[in-house]
Amino acid sequence: MASDLIFQKQTMSSLEIAELSVRNHKDVMRSIREMEPAWEKVNWRKFALVEYKDAKGEMRPCYELTKTECLYVATKFNDEARAKLVKRWEELETQVQTPKTYLEALKALVASEEEKEQLQLEVKKRDEKIEQDAPRVLFSKAVETSNRSCLISELAKILQQNGINIGQNRLFAWMRGHGYLCSKGQYYNQPTQKSMEMKLFEIKQTTINKPDGSVLVSTTTKATGKGQVYFVNKFLSEKRDGRLDI
Repeated sequence: MASDLIFQKQTMSSLEIAELSVRNHKDVMRSIREMEPAWEKVNWRKFALVEYKDAKGEMRPCYELTKTECLYVATKFNDEARAKLVKRWEELETQVQTPKTYLEALKALVASEEEKEQLQLEVKKRDEKIEQDAPRVLFSKAVETSNRSCLISELAKILQQNGINIGQNRLFAWMRGHGYLCSKGQYYNQPTQKSMEMKLFEIKQTTINKPDGSVLVSTTTKATGKGQVYFVNKFLSEKRDGRLDI
């Protein structure tokens, strides 16, 4: 029977948490913000941030937390404060809402299904993003731990292996056109000041003694491990967004 169905969706605001734990609301807000990154990493969602009207009639931010989120945040509180929160949740869980009519029950059921579909959609998007980013993540982990720099021709091959159709000459031209390498003068194809500050390249100089006694210094531009990761990520990102201009 629809009248026998019980629907329950309860949250507790950071204001009530502050009151129960006898703490300033701003301190509770700060604690929640500090703990949010770890929660998001594990659960793939942030805490619900809403607004309330204070005594002056001004809108202020506050959090609305589920029971699990609330008890997670309470791990930073003392024993007495945690005990008060647990007791309050017991009180909330006895305050169930029973639909008075079949129509109310049906609306609640539809809302529940919509929330489930939205969650499934978010999980699907997350999985698709993980799959898209997999080659880039593997490459980054492999290169960031290495101190080995590479020639621009080698970087072009790495990009080709990641689905970017570009050769050495086109890569040099792209880097000059986008301000990563100098485009004229004695520093042609050498890193710009911006690139060196970003630590994307390093310069290798080779000294050659000529038969006539003169000395020739050959300069070679090489992409650092950080530079390799930077350019692979940049090209893949622009390709995914349809902004790649090569």
